Amino acid sequence: MTSKTFIHPTAIIEDGAVIGEGSYIGPYCTLGAQVKLGENCMLKSHVAIEGDTEIGEETEIYPFASIGQAPQDLKYNGENTKLRIGKNNKIREYVTMQLGTVQDEGITKVGDNNLFMALTHIAHDCVVGNNCVLANGATIAGHVHIDDYVTIGGLSAVQQFLRIGRQAMLGGGSIVVQDVIPFGLVQGNRAHLESLNLIGLKRRGFAKDDINALRRAYRMMFAQEGTMDERLDDVCELFKNVELVHEVADFIRLSKKGVCSPTGAGHDAA
Repeated sequence: MTSKTFIHPTAIIEDGAVIGEGSYIGPYCTLGAQVKLGENCMLKSHVAIEGDTEIGEETEIYPFASIGQAPQDLKYNGENTKLRIGKNNKIREYVTMQLGTVQDEGITKVGDNNLFMALTHIAHDCVVGNNCVLANGATIAGHVHIDDYVTIGGLSAVQQFLRIGRQAMLGGGSIVVQDVIPFGLVQGNRAHLESLNLIGLKRRGFAKDDINALRRAYRMMFAQEGTMDERLDDVCELFKNVELVHEVADFIRLSKKGVCSPTGAGHDAA
């Protein structure tokens, strides 16, 4: 990253825009009057940033990304809503991230250290955590909350108002119409819970005993006997000292849309 701010002569920067020290603004980029870039950002070329948008330091944005435009919501009537993007994100070609709406909290939020591959879409009022990877063509509808370390496969789509728990993984081409539990692995149309994301758990350094307890609890939570509430009570009592189990149980209890369940073959976490 260059240590000196550079603005290409073909870039159009409206009065009021703030560009952090050491940033690079490439050919034919456009920045609206309310845009604020942190230090050492790089806009490769042909990047369009509008609205009340703030982008954290060390973020790279590739050609033809469209950031901070009006939400694709027919209820939007020009209100001054916001987009906040954290630091050290990589936003690839043709990515779209849009402002929030007053029907929610008026803000779309993206955390730090995320990779948004080409053609991904973050709609209005979404909240994306840290260290997530969205592969090519992943589409996230409005009001979706995505926790940390989530991986979303290419050409997947997530319905509005859903929650994706931390460390979850969505297989390529998944159509997700219910919440995805933390540490879950889902796939399909409509997406079902295939297993736990065991590879992700091991890579993130979770303790072996906690992973084994979570595997046992997973089988119990999605067994055929009893109601979900009864099964959650049982696993929380049996694994009262395992925080991962309680995290999943609490997530399920708070779900308003229901959670993806293991309806497909091979869903056992063993």
